[in-house]
Amino acid sequence: MRVCRRSGDAVVKVKVGVIGGSGYTGLELLRLLLSHPAVEIEAVTSRRHKGKRVDEVNPHLKPFADIEYEDVSVREIARRCDVVFTAVPHGVAMDYVPELLENGVKVIDLSADYRLSCEEYERIYKKRHKDEQFREGLRHAVYGLTELHAEDIADAELVANPGCYPTGAILAVAPLVRARKVKCVVFDAKSGISGGGVEPSQRSHFPNLAENIIPYEVTTHRHTAEIRKELKVSVHFTPHVIPAIRGILTTAHVFLRESISEDEIYEIYRQFYDGKKFIRILNEVPSLQNVRGTNFCDIWFEVERGASVGEGGGVGSRADKVKEEGEVEKNSRVVVISAIDNLVKGGAGQAIQNMNVMFNLREETGLWFPALFP
Repeated sequence: MRVCRRSGDAVVKVKVGVIGGSGYTGLELLRLLLSHPAVEIEAVTSRRHKGKRVDEVNPHLKPFADIEYEDVSVREIARRCDVVFTAVPHGVAMDYVPELLENGVKVIDLSADYRLSCEEYERIYKKRHKDEQFREGLRHAVYGLTELHAEDIADAELVANPGCYPTGAILAVAPLVRARKVKCVVFDAKSGISGGGVEPSQRSHFPNLAENIIPYEVTTHRHTAEIRKELKVSVHFTPHVIPAIRGILTTAHVFLRESISEDEIYEIYRQFYDGKKFIRILNEVPSLQNVRGTNFCDIWFEVERGASVGEGGGVGSRADKVKEEGEVEKNSRVVVISAIDNLVKGGAGQAIQNMNVMFNLREETGLWFPALFP
């Protein structure tokens, strides 16, 4: 495995390519990679902007991105790079990944093409998967949620970077799930509009979104399968778009198998995320502004106390019996809230965190900085 190392006084850097360097995720990759001390950007592709300087098309990258967009063959990109990020729409990465791997380059895919089984992918995304080795079960991707799968990522040739919603959702409740405390989770997530991509839509149109909150795909969002696959418990998920540019705030209503104290829950989270530098367990409700532009995931929880069993039932119901006898369901629900930047921890930052693990670098290399505030 090639790693960043010193050769005399020179630093041998990881050579990186980005396929799809003009969308929000691709541009965020470039912003972060340009200041990464162990990276050299070898190729950035865009058919639409071929031959144009990256910083001319994207002035926010002046004067750092002194490179041109290219439209070159997959083989040429592989020849020049140690690792390639595929920051392309769902259904497009599978056109590149097989040839990249065949030419000996590692791949971190930011689309959904390799996150699920082939059968599940085709059912949910309504596309036939074109990677025949993947279809036949001969190619496997490691799910790139770094805090949960770092050991597998270290040896991976292909990493499927998680979706933005699943990142915030899974990290919020994984400790309780792994501790076998969870019966069911209901996720309610609010996302900034950049999560919808660079192309405008009715949903992102300013008069439609300003001073508004828009729920969408209320029971059918594609990321639900990804969350269920990773957590392996009963999951319900509803997303909303809010009039913000960045960030995802996820509220998880966690229904427990048994009563558990707040101290026990805190200890479960503390032990589970011990040494995980990008997880911050807070003593106050997370805020999107505190993670903006960063790779952090902020998490907070509160235990619901004194909720009557079956509260709200009719006369003669279980609720009446509860009220008469004073029986109370103890700590049956924990509300966990997480906050991430959807373009960083929910996208480009996590992809770079995975690259760091794959090339034996410290996870925080190139990602260790505070939030933009206000």
